[in-house]
Amino acid sequence: MTTTVRERPAALILTDTAKARVSSLMARAPADAIGVKLSTPRRGCSGLAYSVDYVTEAKPFDEKIETPGGTLFVDGGSILYLIGSTMDWVEDDFTAGFVFNNPNAKGACGCGESFTV
Repeated sequence: MTTTVRERPAALILTDTAKARVSSLMARAPADAIGVKLSTPRRGCSGLAYSVDYVTEAKPFDEKIETPGGTLFVDGGSILYLIGSTMDWVEDDFTAGFVFNNPNAKGACGCGESFTV
């Protein structure tokens, strides 16, 4: 009997503009950076916030998402808050930043800095 192993879908979906931004970040990353990492530290009035930073080493429980321009790591402790989310990069005349469509978020603060699950 042959067992077929189905590829596990990524925990987080990146839009093309988010992938392009990861590529742009990696093009000017510090020499020791191996990728960028998304985490959800406790911050703000709703409890959790999104944080993207350069990373120099992979942790054993981090989710690794390969993009054409570099690797996005998702913090292992944050993954349950992010499963099924879409990560986008949005720019307009006044702001630029990653935007998250997170089906797990039950609420957000008025300023948009933090969310709760």
